[in-house]
Amino acid sequence: MDSNLKIEELAINTVRTLSIDGVQKANSGHPGMPMGAAPMGHVLYSHYMNFNPKNPDWANRDRFILSAGHGCMLQYSLLHLTGFNVTIDDLKNFRQLNSKTAGHPEYGLIDGVDVTTGPLGQGFANGVGFAIGQKNLAARYNKPGFELFDYNIYAICSDGDMMEGVTSEAASLAGHLELGNMIYLYDDNHISIEGSTDIAFNEDVAKRFEAYNWHVQTVEDGNDITAIINAVRNAKAEKQKPSLIKVRTQIAYGSPNKVNTAGSHGSPLGADEIRLVKEFFGFNPDESFAVPAEAAAYYAAAGEKGTKANQKWDELFEQYRAEFPELAAEYELAASGELPANWKESLPVFAPSKDKMATRQASGKVLNAIVDSLPGLIGGAADLAPSTETNLKKHNSFTSEDRSGRNFHFGIREHAMGSALVGLALTKGVIPFGATFLMFSEYMRPPIRLAAIMKIRPIFVYTHDSIGLGEDGTTHQPVEQLISLRSIPNITVIRPADANETAHAWRVALEHKDGPVVLVFTRQGLPVLDQDKYGKAEGLEKGAYILSEPEGRPELILIATGSEVALIMDAQAKLKEEGIAARVVSMPSWELFEKQDAAYKEEVFPKAIRKRLAVETGSPLGWHKYVTDEGDIIAMNTFGESAPAEELYKVFGFTIDNVVGKAKALLGK
Repeated sequence: MDSNLKIEELAINTVRTLSIDGVQKANSGHPGMPMGAAPMGHVLYSHYMNFNPKNPDWANRDRFILSAGHGCMLQYSLLHLTGFNVTIDDLKNFRQLNSKTAGHPEYGLIDGVDVTTGPLGQGFANGVGFAIGQKNLAARYNKPGFELFDYNIYAICSDGDMMEGVTSEAASLAGHLELGNMIYLYDDNHISIEGSTDIAFNEDVAKRFEAYNWHVQTVEDGNDITAIINAVRNAKAEKQKPSLIKVRTQIAYGSPNKVNTAGSHGSPLGADEIRLVKEFFGFNPDESFAVPAEAAAYYAAAGEKGTKANQKWDELFEQYRAEFPELAAEYELAASGELPANWKESLPVFAPSKDKMATRQASGKVLNAIVDSLPGLIGGAADLAPSTETNLKKHNSFTSEDRSGRNFHFGIREHAMGSALVGLALTKGVIPFGATFLMFSEYMRPPIRLAAIMKIRPIFVYTHDSIGLGEDGTTHQPVEQLISLRSIPNITVIRPADANETAHAWRVALEHKDGPVVLVFTRQGLPVLDQDKYGKAEGLEKGAYILSEPEGRPELILIATGSEVALIMDAQAKLKEEGIAARVVSMPSWELFEKQDAAYKEEVFPKAIRKRLAVETGSPLGWHKYVTDEGDIIAMNTFGESAPAEELYKVFGFTIDNVVGKAKALLGK
């Protein structure tokens, strides 16, 4: 055997044994996938991927996604061996409390993990966002002789990934956009938790991906290192199509009793079986977490290659800075996560008007006013740009021919759109948004949750936010979505009341860090409130603010979000006619309000005023915290109906008379 190949086999078997030892020590995990997929991971980390263990966030590194996140001991072992800040003790602490080596790879927890994966299909789809991000950065900043951004997106995915629906949407979009910077290796081991995949899955995956306009290759033997090397080389040469390399592997390869069985998928091999595996690979069965010196040196050299590549890139960027100082400064600012100094000057201010404007329309005006001040702001909709008002009118669409376009056509693919936004949000220099109707946030729940776990900031834009959309009926009228989204940790939900609150909602969303922002807008028109007469819309940044005070001491507080704020303003006027003093509080964001100090909370909601009425065309859940046990809620306790919005508001009690009646009842009048 060729001596180099022999060292490579030793290196691969080191990854295998480290992986099974980590799972065994934790008494939890998935040993089989790393054993079968180790040659694929080895080829990527030692032959092809550009990465710098000393600078894991290097801008032009290749991205790696372990979409089959359950096999994460594979990635952790490779990160340790190639020189990342992942120690043997970290491998020994796999799946333990406060360990960096969590049960699935977590972005921000451990160096070298580009995205949190685990829910199958999500990592696959995140890669589409990463790939779009690279193409867009290249179009914005690359110049002849200065290929600053030319990295690829690599992934290892599984049979489970191939079964998930989001994968189909993402693959379709990637093929349409000709994202030739995507190179995915499919760990085709034919095993899932219930047994052989053929009990539920027997399609021809290769033909399916060819139909999606992917470049497809097949490697028949997952242990054939040379074949995998050649396949990846061919994939890198294919610039027009994303690549899928279907690699036939054996789960738990090297285990005499558990190879090709479901028993190796989600359970440790057991001490006796591990001894047999180590003997099969020529390792000492009495040693755990062993790293032969030759394997250590081999992987250390692979890591050092990336360090040198990073140094060359830094030198190139310095030359770029001298040649294109404005572009270099623009990129560095965008990549830092900060915004241009004077960008807020472009935010529009809307004059007070009784002529109604839907907040989705106001949002569109805001977007088009600020987009040229924010070069990293890009996004689109799930075939709903005219309805969500998210078209950037002065800008082109991102297509296979025009990578500089800032309008994205995700198609009717909410699942893939959400996941792509995650990949885009993890691309420094890009501020992504994606839009659909609030009801269809349901299709995007997994990526929203993962974005919240990672504390990254895609902006989710949702319109048609209530029964106010009218005739489309129960299937399109959201009821439980607001409270459902609010229940997610690390998320900020903002439902503005008028055009000026909408402008500040965008301001807050763009300045926000540490989690996704959800902007919720109306289809129906709303009056533009007079900021000279009432509270300033910039109060939105505090989550809730006093919009209108009565002449005397308030007897009760009326609280609302979004379209219902105009309703309680009218109710306040009617109550005044009857001699009742009511304070109006606009509360566009619970999460922002909860971040305020106790003094401010007391200012808005004094403990002495316990008569409070909340009005929102959504579920009442959660409002009890703000209305106290002496308050009440006008909300939706059923699904809506198909009818004009005006009729629905009457049927469900969102009228001036009902608000006034409930308020008086609270006061015993």
